[in-house]
Amino acid sequence: MTDQRPWIKNYPSGIPANIDADSYSTLVEMFQETFDKYNSKMAFSCMGKELTFTQVDKLSRQFGAYLRSRGLEPGDKIALMMPNLLQYPIALFGALRAGLIVVNTNPLYTPREMRHQFTDSGAKAIVIAENFAHNLEQILGDTNIKTVITTSIGGMLGFPKKAIVNFVVRRIKKMVPKYNIPNTVTFMEAVRQGKRFTLEDHKGSPDEVILLQYTGGTTGVSKGAMLTNRNLIANMLQIRAWMTPFLKDGEEVALCPLPLYHIFAFSVNCLALMSYGVTAVLVTNARDLGSVIKAMKDYKISLITGVNTLFNALVNHKDFSSVDFSNLKITVGGGMAVQRSVAEQWQKVTGCFLSEGYGMTESSPVVSVNPLDGTGRLGTIGLPVSSTDVRIVDDIGNVLGYNQPGELQVKGPQVMKGYYNRPDETAKTLLGEWLATGDMAMINEEGFLQIVDRKKDMILVSGFNVYPNEVEEVVASHPKVLECAAIGISHDKSGEVVKVFVVAKDKSLKEKELIEYCRGNLTGYKVPKAVEFRKELPKTNVGKILRRALREENK
Repeated sequence: MTDQRPWIKNYPSGIPANIDADSYSTLVEMFQETFDKYNSKMAFSCMGKELTFTQVDKLSRQFGAYLRSRGLEPGDKIALMMPNLLQYPIALFGALRAGLIVVNTNPLYTPREMRHQFTDSGAKAIVIAENFAHNLEQILGDTNIKTVITTSIGGMLGFPKKAIVNFVVRRIKKMVPKYNIPNTVTFMEAVRQGKRFTLEDHKGSPDEVILLQYTGGTTGVSKGAMLTNRNLIANMLQIRAWMTPFLKDGEEVALCPLPLYHIFAFSVNCLALMSYGVTAVLVTNARDLGSVIKAMKDYKISLITGVNTLFNALVNHKDFSSVDFSNLKITVGGGMAVQRSVAEQWQKVTGCFLSEGYGMTESSPVVSVNPLDGTGRLGTIGLPVSSTDVRIVDDIGNVLGYNQPGELQVKGPQVMKGYYNRPDETAKTLLGEWLATGDMAMINEEGFLQIVDRKKDMILVSGFNVYPNEVEEVVASHPKVLECAAIGISHDKSGEVVKVFVVAKDKSLKEKELIEYCRGNLTGYKVPKAVEFRKELPKTNVGKILRRALREENK
């Protein structure tokens, strides 16, 4: 490529080519500035309860003081294991103020997965929603965790809502299995006890690791990406740089249906948008589409982040079109490929362009995003964000030209320090300053990136590469298809053939009809040879379809 950064010329007006990743020394310094600036404005809302920036400031300081009173020292690890609740940002900021390293943990983890993450990280404390404490009880003795802080779903709601919510969760829905963990303390009791102590914010450094964010383990054992103050500050500033021209300082409201323990919502909703004075409306259970739609009706939402499966489910929900979208300025999709048919339907219903982005846990996470001014390109993951370089390489590391598929590699201040206690895995992924993503991509002359697929998901049919994303894009465009996933299954003659799993929107859809449709849109070796209809597809907690689970079923 003659121009090493051809994407910059396509940045919308007002977006800088570079950000100053050293404008803050620590994340604590950044969010203290945010608390002081926006004080009485609403920072977070959940189930009707609202917290101002001043309240988050005060409560997080008390919580941090409590943690230090329990003997936890700077550099110790604390796991946060809960859905989207007001307790999360308080626990997060309190832990960082105390100098602890946060270990975000999926509350749907099995005891086996919990044991791995807690022993691997060496966590000494945990804040856990009581719904999942029975799993913790099973493996607690195998860990170094000595401080257990439990919280209820209704824990921060006012009277009588707190009592009603907890009664329904515990007694009616029976969502809190019995557990017996000695010497636990409730979250609110910890906050109250913290009033008795004073806390000076931890004076950290830019290169200090403050977050261990575990990868999903889709390529093997889950690994902890070490993210530093500088990594997270840089990505926050990169996100801000792209959104600032389109937002009014301190006036926006963002819907957050993705869990804050996931790196996408963590960096975008909890850090970048909060630093701009945006109110985050937390959705505790995004699978309950009614609660998502209710939140959109209750608040004048100007920004929403999500994944393809959520957007697809919403546009196909009978009540979604009744929402008032007049304030909606920005919709950003990430975490998985946004299908063209979903993006087009979203824009048709809401009037808002669905801007697809791309990121990885290892890059804090945002690498690229489509312009938010409506000039984005459907089917691409947009342009690399400010201060970010990308390149496409072949199997032996040669840099490829435009429109040639190869592995995407990334360089920028948001790239992780490495994997915790995994120098061998770090060496495979960090090649000097470059992060090897494991994703197959192309870049065009304008600098727009297109993900072809994960290397490991590629299907090999008679020596030809077939990328599941392309097959799924075609299948999803059939008007009778709601969701789909494509994998390769073994075949005596061609090595592999394509099989698709389909959730039908119209039950009259038959295998023959769908295969004929694919023949009209795909070359022969890419056409599915088998179709399996299902009521639902396996997904992660954030809605990513698990091709890996389907492959394991079809070995």
